[in-house]
Amino acid sequence: MTDTVKIPQIFSRSRRRLVRDRAFARTQGASMLEQLMADEILERLALVKRDFSRCLIIGLPSMLLKEKLRAQDIAVCVADSSHRLSTFHGGVQCDEDRLPFADHSFDLILNLGSLDTVNDLPGALLLARRILIPDGLFLACFCGAESLSILRSVILEAEGDRVAPHIHPQIDVRTAGDLMARAALALPVADGDTLYLRYSDLAGLLRDVRDLGGSNILEGRVKPISRSIYRKIHRKFQERADQDGKVTETVELIYLSGWAPHANQPKPARRGSGQVSLKTALSGNQDN
Repeated sequence: MTDTVKIPQIFSRSRRRLVRDRAFARTQGASMLEQLMADEILERLALVKRDFSRCLIIGLPSMLLKEKLRAQDIAVCVADSSHRLSTFHGGVQCDEDRLPFADHSFDLILNLGSLDTVNDLPGALLLARRILIPDGLFLACFCGAESLSILRSVILEAEGDRVAPHIHPQIDVRTAGDLMARAALALPVADGDTLYLRYSDLAGLLRDVRDLGGSNILEGRVKPISRSIYRKIHRKFQERADQDGKVTETVELIYLSGWAPHANQPKPARRGSGQVSLKTALSGNQDN
């Protein structure tokens, strides 16, 4: 965010751009997980009783998402680190923690599938808050820490005592909520949804991971998986198959929502001001 703070570079910015370029070249925003994220974001947005006029989409937007927003007379700008994606949408190529927009430029920001690979995530959330108008809405979705447990375990088993990093560390719901509060986004909410996806082979799972820009983008030298190790991973993956010959993999989607602060927003009640205990509220018996 600033020259005075040294932000650890967990992810290679150049490698991230290349991976996202390749992902968009394959899918153009039409991969399964991208569509699921877009559908859920639209459903959540439909619950908000507000009219929006200027939206920034960050990440891998499906064409359906843009069309639905424009049908509501919302002007849409797209930003992403991918040159292919940003050029295709007539948008801006940039990283989430280096957004080049003026303060109060948008009343709605949607971020799909990219916050888990940002070097300065607190800075990215702070920038999002700054470029929102007061009482503007921020909605985001990304893969959380409970994702890809099968893939992680079979890679560890196959590599044995020569384990190299292949899948980047991810964020859990609690941490995501804390970061929203740290960015001073008002009324922050973080929640998760677990998907159980069934694959008949390892290639199908890896394809979905790559299509979401989930290839290895960690900073430093990338150690490729050798053919012999890949064969072990494939074999161990197939050993997890059920009677139908398919493996069930878990993908956790974390959803975030928050508002740019505004004087007229409702305020949370003062701690200790409640008149009914949590136990009583949960029991449904509030008689004195």
